[in-house]
Parts: sequence; C-alpha cells; structure tokens
Amino acid sequence: MTEQLLTVQVHKRQLQGDGVVVLDLIPVGGATLPAFDAGAHVDIHIAPGLVRQYSLCSDPADHAVYRLGVLKDPASRGGSVGVHDTLLEGSEVQISAPRNLFPLAKAARRSILLGGGIGITPMIAMAYALHARGEDFELHYCGRSRSRSAFLEQLQSVAFADRVFTHFDDEAPEQKLDMDAVLGQAESGVHIYTCGPTGFMEWVIGDALKRGYADDHIHREYFQVEVDNSGASFEVVAARSGKSVQVAEGQSILDALADVGIKIEISCEQGICGTCLCDVLEGEPDHRDVYLTDDEKAANDQILVCCSRAKSPKLVLDI
Repeated sequence: MTEQLLTVQVHKRQLQGDGVVVLDLIPVGGATLPAFDAGAHVDIHIAPGLVRQYSLCSDPADHAVYRLGVLKDPASRGGSVGVHDTLLEGSEVQISAPRNLFPLAKAARRSILLGGGIGITPMIAMAYALHARGEDFELHYCGRSRSRSAFLEQLQSVAFADRVFTHFDDEAPEQKLDMDAVLGQAESGVHIYTCGPTGFMEWVIGDALKRGYADDHIHREYFQVEVDNSGASFEVVAARSGKSVQVAEGQSILDALADVGIKIEISCEQGICGTCLCDVLEGEPDHRDVYLTDDEKAANDQILVCCSRAKSPKLVLDI
C-alpha cells in the first residue's frame, strides 16, 4: 500500500549556528498536521528517489507547526544539501506522517537527555513533553562551540530553561560534561536518552553501561553510521519473486537485488530507518544495522537489506 504523504510549506526558515537550517513547516490547503510524540521524525521527499529522515524538535503540544533542524553535512549524499538548497520560505514539500522509533519510556522516574551537536533536535521535543507531564528531567546540550550551535536562543526562553545545561569544548573546563555529576551510579527508574555523532553516543552509552545502567534504560537514535559491506559472497533467494542472486563482497543485498530487477523501498541506506526491512525465511543474517533491537536480531527473522549481510551461505527472503 502506498503511503499517504502530507504537503507542507516552509513557513519560516532560519540559519543558525554553523550550517544548521531551522525550518518551520505548516500544512497546505487547510489540512491539519497529525499529532506526534516526542522523539518522532518525518521522512522528507526532497527530490524524486531522495528521501531522508529528520527529527521533529517542536513542542508536541503545538499541532500548527513542525520544526526541523538540518545540519549541512560536508559528506552529504544529497539529503542535507538538498534541504539547504531547495527548501526556501514559501516552498512546498511532501513529508510522511510522523514515525517514532525513539519514544520516551512510560515509567521513568527521571530522564537524562544528552544531545551532541545536531543530535539535540529530538531532545528538545522530549524536554517539552516531559515538562508538560511534570516529570523530572535534565537536558544536556554538548557541542564544539557556542557560536556554532543552533537552538540556543530558543532553549534560553523555554519554560524549562532551568533544566537545560550547555557544555562546549572551547569554554571553561568546569562547564564541560561531567559524567560523575550527570549520570553518577545507576538508580532504579532513571532512563538515559542520547543522540548525536557516533563517537559521542558510544562514549555516553559505554560510560552509562559501566555505571550499571541496564541497556534497555539507555535509549539511542543514530543520525549516521558507517556501512560495512565487507565479507564473503553469499546467495540471496527472493522466494515470492522466484529469483536468486549472488551478493558479492563489497556489494549490498539491496544493490544485488536491483541487478535482477527486484526493487526494495529505501530511504537512509545506513540501517537506521527500517524502510528496507524484509522477512527472513531461511538462513542466518549478519546484522549490521542500528534499527533492530538485540532481541529482534537474535530472532534472525528480519533483515535490513541496505547494510546487513549473511553468516550462512544462503538467505531466503520473503520478497
């Protein structure tokens, strides 16, 4: 079934910090924006065949506007550059309804939000939601420099400004993120949320695990990961299509299937969004994504064909 898309207009556009465009999107033609929960993202259809995901950073209680922040990535594969170059004030674009792969835990006693760079975006929406619910939380914003960071003016004026703490690499040592003070030792009911560059997230996650936090109390959302297509070749059989193909070393399952005329819907191409998820009927996947949970990976009945490979000589997929 084809997904129904929403047409929105760029109502306001601001360049903030170093290479971040902040967009306020409003519905076109009298439509209403679907409600969303903190942590959600939308797919933006930037150009034909070019779809990317960006977190919503507006107040979930505000149904009149969606706010996004997009960093112009020097290594962009077309997404962030396309947003910066084409989404001007007054322009229209199609987006998906919000999807949430990074929700707030329902029974948290306290929440610690840790955003690195542009990874602050989903944390802002989370802070709005937690404040509205009267829950205990802290928001920590880490960056290289205050002058290069977006959303600072907004975070200084929100009702929960006293819960916001900034940490910049080029400022005084005493304001830098102190894990002893912020995380301490694991306590019952405390949940951690992190988003940002991979190195930043690995530091936060690794430190939290060492302090005794359970893995299911450490919530994470990756913006970008390295795709590793190394490994021996293997066969993929498309059960419903009646086709088989050999996936070469250095080649993705996605590309190999395309070579025999099987097209899979894709978006991020990095194992982040789950768009290319397929059911596995036979064989053992080599999971290289960050979308599936550890339990889902252990079940070995699903695979993201944009990045994962096979441990067995053959995979049979339900496609």
